[in-house]
Amino acid sequence: MDCIVFHHPLFPRILINCKSSNVSHDQFQSLGIGKSRNRACNFTCSAENLNGSLFNNSSDESSSPPIGTVDAEITQETIGFFVSDAEGDPDRPSSRYSSIEQALTSLRQKKFVIVVDDDDCGVVEGNLVMAASHASREAIAFMMKHGSGIVSVGMKGEDLERLKLPLMTPENEDDSSAPSFTITVDARVGTSTGVSASDRAKTVLALSSPNSRPEDFRRPGHVFPLKYRNGGVLRRVGHTEASVDLVIQAGLSPVSVLSSIIDKEDGSIASLDTLRKMASDHSIPIVSITDLIRYRRKREMLVERTAISGLPTKWGSFQVHCYRSKLDGMEHLAIVKGEIGNGQDILVRVHSECLTGDIFGSKRCDCGNQLDLAMQLIVQAGRGVVVYLRGHEGRGIGLGHKLQAYNLQDQGHDTVQANIELGFAADAREYGIGAQILRDIGVQTMRLMTNNPAKFTGLKGYGLAVVGRVPVMTPITEENKRYLETKRVKMGHVYGSDLQGPLTGFTKSTIDEENE
Repeated sequence: MDCIVFHHPLFPRILINCKSSNVSHDQFQSLGIGKSRNRACNFTCSAENLNGSLFNNSSDESSSPPIGTVDAEITQETIGFFVSDAEGDPDRPSSRYSSIEQALTSLRQKKFVIVVDDDDCGVVEGNLVMAASHASREAIAFMMKHGSGIVSVGMKGEDLERLKLPLMTPENEDDSSAPSFTITVDARVGTSTGVSASDRAKTVLALSSPNSRPEDFRRPGHVFPLKYRNGGVLRRVGHTEASVDLVIQAGLSPVSVLSSIIDKEDGSIASLDTLRKMASDHSIPIVSITDLIRYRRKREMLVERTAISGLPTKWGSFQVHCYRSKLDGMEHLAIVKGEIGNGQDILVRVHSECLTGDIFGSKRCDCGNQLDLAMQLIVQAGRGVVVYLRGHEGRGIGLGHKLQAYNLQDQGHDTVQANIELGFAADAREYGIGAQILRDIGVQTMRLMTNNPAKFTGLKGYGLAVVGRVPVMTPITEENKRYLETKRVKMGHVYGSDLQGPLTGFTKSTIDEENE
């Protein structure tokens, strides 16, 4: 059969196979559409106006033309859609932030760093941070002047146990949304009431000393120890974890001192503009927790390979590698076809686990079809890798919550609204583990099979480069069309329907077989 080739800045070659046409070959040519024999993305087109939407946006769906189906056997590679550049380098700081290396230098010089969390909700919090072992009266006075008045000390669990400092609320220890405060303390020796900058500095120094004992402290007191969660910012994106991670990366004792920065005028949490002005006025590096996460992921091997085995499948024979995450014990797979060799130009699919779609063939999503297609394409290429990331159900919300999201979708929510309604981000997945697996397998440059630009961004850096994108087009059905449209509109996914402007005359269009 003949295919229509659409030339588009996002999809340089979209190949559509249409079965009934009132449009002549010359008319297609006049639209800048040529012919191709390649077996690529074969659509059955019946929409009158392909305007970048997967289906007619009319509120009356019954009046919409029937949605097209896709027989996606192989898709054309898109070169240049994504460009590997320094933007994704884990060592490059976010815009208007200092680099992590600058922060580490400051900490080694007994100076402060301002650490800022993400502004996902439009609100940021900045903390003054320094190494607890460098605490002084002057430094604590500066913290008390610009901070909330609460001086906290980030500590590892083993140090808290050594000093017999239990959590204030042990029942909340597993709640990663809140910091874990222990009972408060003052140093017994060399302090008076414990409230002055000098007294608090002595308490902080005593907490940071590996030689301190439980009897060296009075309880309660004026300094607030905080329990650092093992894994740091790679487990919990919090200021406690960020502060301890920074002093560890600086080669210092793993105990931090920190305090939230407030607005001097009204006592509210300081805005990002206020934080940046403070950083400038006092020559303090300001870093984001996001950058610290990227910095650590680049340098620390967070997975270990536990097994390798042959894997005969319905698509062909592969070699499967099992990796275990050092952070949470989760096991992931790398399914490898052929010899990786020098690691150049490898066809790669990073696939998020979807039990309902991958195993049970759910029609709500396109996950199972994408996995099936990726395996087929790798077999055809004779060389490639599928990384199967577990723990990504429902874009990171878990299987049970995904089923709850399904119920919300049945009530009218789209897939993004449902996740948010349940208290989650639209997409909570992180691809650093996948990047480390690819690097361990030997991949250096890759052609990435994805419709999701965020997945590409998540794989940049880590010693990897994406040199091209291979779109993964699978059947658009009545059950998944709204899901796919939501991902396109709200999450930036790119599909073959992303054609700009109306293309009239394509209703029931075809190129007669006799015109071949």
